[in-house]
Amino acid sequence: MRVSVLGAGVVGVTSAWYLAADGHEVTVIDRQPLPARETSFANGGQISVSHAEPWANPRAPWKALQWLGQEDAPLLWRLRTDPAQWAWGLRFLRECTAARARANVGAIVSLGLASRSALQALRRELALEYDHLERGILHFYTDSREFEHAIPQAALMREFGCERVPQTAAQCLAIEPALAGSRQPIVGGTYTKGDESGDARQFTEALARHAAARGVRFRHGETVTALQGEGGRLTGVRLASGESVSADITVLALGSYSPLLLKPLGISLPVYPAKGYSVTLAVPDGAAAPVVSLTDDGHKIVISRLGQTLRVAGTAEFNGYDTSVNPVRCAALRRRIGEIFPELAAADELDRWAGLRPATPGNVPLIGDMAAAGLAGLWLNTGHGTLGWTLACGSGRVLADCIAGRDPGLDLRPYRF
Repeated sequence: MRVSVLGAGVVGVTSAWYLAADGHEVTVIDRQPLPARETSFANGGQISVSHAEPWANPRAPWKALQWLGQEDAPLLWRLRTDPAQWAWGLRFLRECTAARARANVGAIVSLGLASRSALQALRRELALEYDHLERGILHFYTDSREFEHAIPQAALMREFGCERVPQTAAQCLAIEPALAGSRQPIVGGTYTKGDESGDARQFTEALARHAAARGVRFRHGETVTALQGEGGRLTGVRLASGESVSADITVLALGSYSPLLLKPLGISLPVYPAKGYSVTLAVPDGAAAPVVSLTDDGHKIVISRLGQTLRVAGTAEFNGYDTSVNPVRCAALRRRIGEIFPELAAADELDRWAGLRPATPGNVPLIGDMAAAGLAGLWLNTGHGTLGWTLACGSGRVLADCIAGRDPGLDLRPYRF
């Protein structure tokens, strides 16, 4: 079949790869000049099944209220006269019950484990290089209350198959000795040995080259302005140039921008942009810098070693489609790095970045066809939030399995629109 994949981020490119592997004639359409130039460009670099705890949990509403108005807060909700923001916020609150949070953890872990295995298989098959490290992910805590909260959450993830194991402070320092210099003592942590880290942009670019060699056509610098269809079936898309591109199947993998194409058709997709930030630092020779990927849960920051650089990323800012880089929030990331790794306080800054992460209220992505909504021929692969890099390979493979009529090996109900 002729398949158009809208979006050349890590989710779109992995989708294209698996669809091409099934023999489909695949075209990827993206407004940027190269793959992975938006949300996949400079993210936290973690393949983190251990991050399965959704933002929507019983503690979240109170935390959000405490942080309201704090410019450098880990989660910043900027109130806007935006009906989509308010509708999403109400759905978010409904996902904050213990029962819903548990179900969402299960769905994220299941897809995350499948995705991690799929990534490893792709890496072996194609000999992909993207500054990856297979040293696990260590969640560390400098606040005893945060550590106490992490213990039952780790136990819940182990129930679903993610081996997130509690660690004493001494064990944390043994896993990552660079933490010994922290100005705030480490009180404990959790460690997931099977998790990984790596550069999502490098991975996406490399996989796109392999996909092109397999016959996938990439149309960069092309903006999709509308979905086109008739008789309850999508037939293609219209580009800003006025050209219509027809296809048997269209895959919507435009991240935060996915709802904008569906809105004119009267469909409200529960995806809203959550702006995240990153700062990339040069690691000075001889500095006490981490080589294990880390998560500072109390500050909602992830830290990944990518070659001779350190990627520091995190926070969530709900401010519509604003992509400007807020220096206050970037300064908060740098300040925290200086507290944990004093020798990096003055490290050269190579880049500051902000990207829009496509969040669903429960952090569970949307994967599947839209036939029930009257749009046969349209498939979703969007809404991955902060876990696009973690879930991309699994999502792409599941999508291809579903289109081919194969059993993907997962209960698909949590991911349906």
